[in-house]
Amino acid sequence: MKLLRTIRLDGSDAFVFERAATPGEWAVSGAFAFTHLNVTGLAGKARAAFRSGFLGIETLGWSTLVEVVEASEPERAAAIERLAQQLIARFGAPELASARAAAAEEIDFSAALSDHPKGMLVAVSRRWEDGAIREAFRTLTPSLGPKPLRAYAFLEVVGEDADEEVDLTTIGQEKGQDKGQDMGREKDKGKEKGKDKDKGERT
Repeated sequence: MKLLRTIRLDGSDAFVFERAATPGEWAVSGAFAFTHLNVTGLAGKARAAFRSGFLGIETLGWSTLVEVVEASEPERAAAIERLAQQLIARFGAPELASARAAAAEEIDFSAALSDHPKGMLVAVSRRWEDGAIREAFRTLTPSLGPKPLRAYAFLEVVGEDADEEVDLTTIGQEKGQDKGQDMGREKDKGKEKGKDKDKGERT
């Protein structure tokens, strides 16, 4: 099986987010972290995490990009257990059984997003629409050119606010590596609904 791990291509996450994930953590979408918030009122680093962050399950820090990696069943089980502990300690889950069920759903969704070759990068774009948090995911192939990729440049690919500043110094080359493969899902008050197979969306 494959899962998602946080990856840091440059130092930008350390100043884009209030808390940056440590490279190499197992990662989930993390949309549940915003279901109790007024997301339309978020600003600054909190808004950056909402718009484009994956949640590292160990530090509960955020990562702009995650990488598809191989994972064993014991590693999946350990990730579920760790996330369940975090849901109880930090997000108010009432007891371990429900926390494990919620954690398993998040990890399994990460596994669904990992149905790509090992080493593929994944970015998320998140927004509030029609009373729900909506997520779209895009796979990106690391550039093989002489210039290193920079995580902040990917914000132009997945972002939705045309008036926000982005790093365009390398985006032309990197957009050529974009496979344009998207998935999406919605969270409505923290509850998940079915899956639209035609659009590759979970709504």
